[in-house]
Amino acid sequence: MQQHATSPALALARLVLASGRSVDLADLRLSSTYGDMLEGYPCKPLNDLRIRGLLLAAERSRPGTPVHLVPPRREYPDQYAGGLGPVEVLPAVACLGTFHSAALDPARDPVAYRSRLTVVWFQSTPRLPSGCDTEPALRDLDWTGLARDAPVPP
Repeated sequence: MQQHATSPALALARLVLASGRSVDLADLRLSSTYGDMLEGYPCKPLNDLRIRGLLLAAERSRPGTPVHLVPPRREYPDQYAGGLGPVEVLPAVACLGTFHSAALDPARDPVAYRSRLTVVWFQSTPRLPSGCDTEPALRDLDWTGLARDAPVPP
C-alpha cells in the first residue's frame, strides 16, 4: 500500500523519532531472514549477502528515495565454525519500510512535498513498529541527514 497523506489513520503506523519528528510508515514488507536458506548455516557471508539483497530490493522498489540500513544485531550462539566461519544469527524478521514525513525544507509547499526514506532493519517478531515496541535504532533515525524531499505524486 502506497499513500502520501499525513493522517496517522491512513498510514500503517506513525512513529515519533527521538528528535520529535513524526514519520508515517507508508509501506512495509516483512520476510523471514532465513526462510529461503536451503542448505548451509547462518554465518557472516550469508548474512552480508542477505543484507545486500534487501538494500538492492529497497533501491529498486522506490527509485530516487534514499535507503538506510539500521545495522542489525548479530549473535554468536555457539562455538561451531564451519567452512564459512562461525555461526552468526540475525533477528528472525527482515523489514523493508518506506516512511514519509513533512518536507525538510520549510519553504516547500507542505501539500506538494514530503520527505521520504526507505529503511531496512531486522526485528525478532513480525509486527508493525509502534510506540515502545519500536526498535530503538528506528526511533534514533537521523531523519534530516538521511531523508530527501520529493514532490507528492498526483
